[in-house]
Amino acid sequence: MHKPKPHIALLASLFAAFVGLATCVAPAAAQDKEYTPHVGQEGKDVIWVPTPQALVEKMLDMAKVTPQDVVIDLGSGDGRTVITAAKRGARAFGVEFNPDMVELSRRNATKEGVTAKATFIQGDLFEADLSKANVITMFLLPSINMKLRPKILDLRPGTRIVANSFNMEDWEADQTETVSDNCTSWCTALLWIVPAKVEGTWSSPQGDLKLTQQFQVVTGSLGSQAISQGKLKGDEISFKVGNAAYTGKVEGTTIRGTGPNGSWTATRK
Repeated sequence: MHKPKPHIALLASLFAAFVGLATCVAPAAAQDKEYTPHVGQEGKDVIWVPTPQALVEKMLDMAKVTPQDVVIDLGSGDGRTVITAAKRGARAFGVEFNPDMVELSRRNATKEGVTAKATFIQGDLFEADLSKANVITMFLLPSINMKLRPKILDLRPGTRIVANSFNMEDWEADQTETVSDNCTSWCTALLWIVPAKVEGTWSSPQGDLKLTQQFQVVTGSLGSQAISQGKLKGDEISFKVGNAAYTGKVEGTTIRGTGPNGSWTATRK
């Protein structure tokens, strides 16, 4: 997995130098079966340092990875996140630009007995098809996170995104956790849940529901009353009108749920 060096200023300067190699070509496939990566080695988008295993476990815990999940790790490095997800029964895929690292990851997966669940693809993370994933893991610079953000926000509502250390600017994380045991640096994990797109006007028996959306936060009005505590968790929406609570599930152009008087439905205009 790609990971920056411990000091942000140093990382930024190194990263700028690497980006300057705009015509960088992937290295030839490894011939030496004993290939060993070294901490700080350059990559296409960032330098590489492995994520502590304790944080890998925390990231997958926060994403609530199960055998029913498809996990994609962007910048999969030596494969440890993919392998750990595969051990939990998930179908896990790693996208890694360096073919030497891809071969190393495949050997590691073989050693751990998870080749049936762990797949490694040599390629550019910006070109990866993320549509089959319901969990995406990454450890990338904030600038790269922001470049990926539009693509991530177009994924299915409820897709879990979990990253080591770096944020996505004004899209605030739904959950942040820090590991203290067996982790001495880069020990914070951030989780986002892709929200449904609800901005606009919806018709309901209580009057028009007018929503403005800022990622997982919604504001607006129902009829003539302002809503409060508006929140999206994937395709689940909740808000209050005065003391009355509304909850619902976004199903395309319809929201179905419950309100103060029982079942409640709103339809997009």
